[in-house]
Amino acid sequence: MSSATATDHQTIFIGGAWTSPAGIERIDVVSPWTEKVIGSVPSCSREDVDRAVTAARQALESGPWPATPLDDRIALVRRFRERLVATSGELAQLITDEMGAPITQSRNIQVTNPVRILDAYLEAVQHYPFRTIRRSEFGQALVTRNPVGVVAAVVPWNVPASLVIQKVVPALLTGCTVILKPAPETPLDAYLVVRLLEEAGCPPGVVNLVPADREVSEYLVTHPGVAKVTFTGSSAAGRRIAELGGKDLRRVTLELGGKSAAVILDDADLDSATEALRMGSFRNNGQVCTLKTRLLVPKSRHHAFLERLVALVEDMPVGDPNDPDTHIGPLVSSRQRDRVVGYIRSGIEEGATLVKGGERPAGLDHGWFVEPTVFTDVDPSATIAQEEIFGPVVAVIPYGSVDEAVSIANNTMYGLSGAVFTADPVRGLEVASRMYTGTVELNGSPAGFQAPMGGVKMSGIGREFGPEGLDPFVETKAIGVPADLADTLDERLVPGRPAGRRSA
Repeated sequence: MSSATATDHQTIFIGGAWTSPAGIERIDVVSPWTEKVIGSVPSCSREDVDRAVTAARQALESGPWPATPLDDRIALVRRFRERLVATSGELAQLITDEMGAPITQSRNIQVTNPVRILDAYLEAVQHYPFRTIRRSEFGQALVTRNPVGVVAAVVPWNVPASLVIQKVVPALLTGCTVILKPAPETPLDAYLVVRLLEEAGCPPGVVNLVPADREVSEYLVTHPGVAKVTFTGSSAAGRRIAELGGKDLRRVTLELGGKSAAVILDDADLDSATEALRMGSFRNNGQVCTLKTRLLVPKSRHHAFLERLVALVEDMPVGDPNDPDTHIGPLVSSRQRDRVVGYIRSGIEEGATLVKGGERPAGLDHGWFVEPTVFTDVDPSATIAQEEIFGPVVAVIPYGSVDEAVSIANNTMYGLSGAVFTADPVRGLEVASRMYTGTVELNGSPAGFQAPMGGVKMSGIGREFGPEGLDPFVETKAIGVPADLADTLDERLVPGRPAGRRSA
């Protein structure tokens, strides 16, 4: 199977122009399938970040962006959407080339979810209360929600286009300006997305692109000109950003790691539950933070479930990510492959039973592969049951009672996602309500992009999607007004439509 040709970018996007970086350092993009360099981009310097922040602040404070009505911002996003859909094939191939997602998943998930996310934000912003009047016997207030300022959007490599949209679109709709910092492993798709925004008519400085290494990325998220950081990635990196942001009381939204549990109740249909785990536990080669990697099953149904799970794994072809029949492709990097292998060894050393996988797939002499792997007899406190592996590895944990299952599900430092499978949805809802996590899927039902998504505990701070996903990009102000002015404003205000030059 063929993949896209090598792509070398020589410029970065600052102030509405593709411009040369200050330095000569480069970031190579290496295919996880061929293990060869498939492209490169500039590695930005602190000087480049300073230029990007300056451009973003100018666009926010003195450019046309502050005076752009909400309807015009919506129109911009819709023009961008048209271009995003039109280039979906190119974008899907780029993502497969960069990070190894099976091409069928790239086409059906990696490039369709960004459009769904965008559409959900377009719907949410129509009803968002940018300006409202609140009354009481003690006074009246005009409550406004204005742009928080310059946003640093830092995205990871696993679902890069979705996460760019997840952060850039709500920032644009609320009137913020953005500095986008893609992951070093997957900068090529970010170049395509930014080009589409440029073509859609994004004003100069409103969106800026600065690929960078870790040191310069840290400089960006601590820059005094940046008002907010929105980050998705590891809990370790998120803790660091929170620590740095706390010194300046900088706003942060952090969507971090997970170790999510799927609770399979004793009345669940095992066939449908297991099939739901094909994508619920193994999609994107196991490299999704919301995957259900702890599978909790009643002791009485342990053998029957395990038999089906092994059959599922055997029905997931591993290989060339460009092959439409491939279910499991390579991990994003040799470092990530080695990390996953280390966890597999840890599971064996700590006494878990390796039922399936755990090795390099036979017949594949290149690519950073790990077979889809199933452990059972896993102690809930074991390393592979507590730490995020970020690979195609699941732990089957038997339980005796529903109370025990809920206790196990809640017994990690994470709380991002979860699932319940049962023949009785009302009973399932009761169990889901007891799970301490940001999202729970009942019988494989997704919450959708109109509902808030985020985590508790070490899985993050804040929420994305829905109106809750717009909240982090605004600052709320209350202006006390006389009753007669409040009456006049009440008549003029239209839900979801800010007014005034500095409106959001």
